[in-house]
Amino acid sequence: MNQTTLKIRKLSPKAIIPTYGSAFSAGADLYACLEEDIIIAPGKTAMIPTGLTLEIPENHAGLVCARSGLASRKGLAPANKVGVIDSDYRGELIVALFNHSQEAHTVYPGERIAQLVITPVLSCSFVESDTLTETSRGDGGFGSTGVK
Repeated sequence: MNQTTLKIRKLSPKAIIPTYGSAFSAGADLYACLEEDIIIAPGKTAMIPTGLTLEIPENHAGLVCARSGLASRKGLAPANKVGVIDSDYRGELIVALFNHSQEAHTVYPGERIAQLVITPVLSCSFVESDTLTETSRGDGGFGSTGVK
């Protein structure tokens, strides 16, 4: 897989640089930079710091996504489903972790809490139009492609 260098700054000596779980992982694991455990009650959100700031290249964005194991086993996933980090943001990367389960769960210092996907983005110029190009799908949505 091709690699691009992304500048990152630690705000804390306890911060952990993101890591990829395998050679072809799309997302790099983000780690909780905590002084102590945080308990997230059912239906509640906790702001989990990573202790990191990033320099995302222009025309790219960082997507903060759920880690499938954490979401499926503990019910913990980003509160906004997918967080979007703009290339001009230089503040700390903080993950709003929501507890979808019916029991409290603990987040531990150094625990993997989300994954970061860096992706190209297009900036569009929106132009109002009275017509759009016809497609075979048309205006079918919300499961319409699986209906025969």
